[in-house]
Amino acid sequence: MTVAYKVLDQKDLGTSLETKEVFALDVLHGLSQTPKTISSKYFYDDKGSKYFQRITELEEYYLTRCEYEILNTYKNVISDYMNTCEFNLIELGAGDGKKTNILIEHFLQNNLRFNYVPIDISEAAMSWLTNSLKQKFPKLSMYGLVSEYFNAIKWLGKSSNKRNLVLFLGSNIGNFSKGNSKVFLRSLWNSLNDGDYVLIGFDLKKDINLLLNAYNDSEGITKEFNINLLKRINQELKGNFDISKFQFFANYNVSSGAIESYLLSTEKQQVLIEHIGQVFSFKAWEPIHTEYSYKYLQLDIESLANETGFLIENQFYDSKKYFTDSIWKVCKHA
Repeated sequence: MTVAYKVLDQKDLGTSLETKEVFALDVLHGLSQTPKTISSKYFYDDKGSKYFQRITELEEYYLTRCEYEILNTYKNVISDYMNTCEFNLIELGAGDGKKTNILIEHFLQNNLRFNYVPIDISEAAMSWLTNSLKQKFPKLSMYGLVSEYFNAIKWLGKSSNKRNLVLFLGSNIGNFSKGNSKVFLRSLWNSLNDGDYVLIGFDLKKDINLLLNAYNDSEGITKEFNINLLKRINQELKGNFDISKFQFFANYNVSSGAIESYLLSTEKQQVLIEHIGQVFSFKAWEPIHTEYSYKYLQLDIESLANETGFLIENQFYDSKKYFTDSIWKVCKHA
């Protein structure tokens, strides 16, 4: 079996823009807004990916434990959806793949015919995942893609006509605003075929103290995860952010239903980013928004599916009902 990965380049994607240029343009756009913002997708360079893996192991970060429980409990039910055909098991934002190992092992033990296609923006994370899976599952067929989600899915669509089961785990959908989540899911629907399935993780609304503790951990790793955004700009775009002059802050917005994360400038200052060729001015305590993490009710999940062309086939909950993995079917024919 083949276990390998590919970094999608400009030729694969049909674009003339380098990844660094896209990063620079996004930072220019974000820091020119009011309030200032940096897209959370830029958390996941090699260092950021390592920070996030540490976050998932924290006692306060209940989401990972809940999803482990769900996948272990319902792996038989999930496999029943795909046991009649050969398929691609596509994972968006694969990271270290530890949760997905539960499904991979179960699928292999039950002789399902599938090719695992992890997609991640970090080549270091993909390299680690490839080496890990080679050792753990010698019979696994895997072809990973280092790219943003839709670039990878579009490329895959041109090279494969198999059925697809797409995994979007860990409440990653919560990083999109309500409007952008609809755009994302409809774009995903457009990229898939009638009868394909998507397994999506949703963090559910619950006691606010539980939510706050998960994003303000006692070890300060979430803070370092956010601060790494500024370090990345300094390194890749020749910025001169003084890290000591920024403070991490995360709170729950009861109106929007999201944890909102910020980096606050603790004093009036100016920051030069040489690669962009611009100086950005900060007022004292001015925020840079870094991340949304929306929480959901069952009604929210149903509305999202209905409005983006999917049919909810099943809902899997952990024993405390803190989290759900929802399996959706792509429906393109009335």
